[in-house]
Amino acid sequence: MSYLDNVRVFVRVMELGTLSAAGRDQRVTPAVASNRIKELERHLGVRLFNRTTRKLSPTEHGRVFYEGAAKIIEAVNEAEAAVADLSHNPKGALRITAPLGIGRRLIASGIPEFHDKYPDIEVRVRLSDHNVDILAEGVDVAFKLGVLEDSNLRMRGILNCQRLLCASPDYLSHRGMPANADALIADKHDCLLLRYPGSKEYFWTLVTAEGPRKFEVAGPYDSDDGDVLTQWALEGRGIINKPLFEVKAYLNEGRLVEILKDSPPASVQLAAIYPHKRFQDPKVRLMIDFMADRCQRLIGALLDDEPAGALIDS
Repeated sequence: MSYLDNVRVFVRVMELGTLSAAGRDQRVTPAVASNRIKELERHLGVRLFNRTTRKLSPTEHGRVFYEGAAKIIEAVNEAEAAVADLSHNPKGALRITAPLGIGRRLIASGIPEFHDKYPDIEVRVRLSDHNVDILAEGVDVAFKLGVLEDSNLRMRGILNCQRLLCASPDYLSHRGMPANADALIADKHDCLLLRYPGSKEYFWTLVTAEGPRKFEVAGPYDSDDGDVLTQWALEGRGIINKPLFEVKAYLNEGRLVEILKDSPPASVQLAAIYPHKRFQDPKVRLMIDFMADRCQRLIGALLDDEPAGALIDS
């Protein structure tokens, strides 16, 4: 059993908080992860964690060892990346994440093709509409629709994406077409929100004649899955705020109707987010380049060759 493997498991336990999470991250069972921690403790002659049936907390020795161990793992990763870059043979694991909608349609569907081009890169994909802590969870690249908020991360813009409000003809027939943005609240329209612990979507920002305004809209139910919201809208259950490329087909079919064209939602960026040092890794550069080209092509096709949004400088 490699000492470096033991150190890797220890670092991930510190960062993820549990043996099971670290085991999944390193592709080993919790039992194997536990044994690696015990072997590391025997080697160092100190206890790194205090263990109870419900909690695993680092000791003072564990916290001190983590500071140096994390630097060791980072240095090894950078050294491996430099060799791979020099030899033009990138290899190793790459962890990426994306929201469920674009993840299913654009990202995950492209992974087999990426692996065909770079067979020595092992890709681990996590799709979630929840906020993912990129640094804490060891993510190499996160594809997201939104605005970069963490200054510890870097962003490469891929596309500006137009958003719109839409609802089904059935909903509009029995609730009426909102006359203006204020009517969303005044007439108590059912606005379907993407919500989860830590979510900030308790309002919609619409671009009105007076400029961008926040509207604290509400609805009878919400979900942490954007595709669920779209399905509810198709069933006549409310109004959704979506990127055009996600609903263009339903608009063409007449199953959804755009509303409030004079007060649309603010556009959002489709971007790749990554920690500062990760871009030095050729695997990360290759993945971002591959997915940027793929997303631009596929979104353009989804919009029937209409402009998919101005390209953002990287």
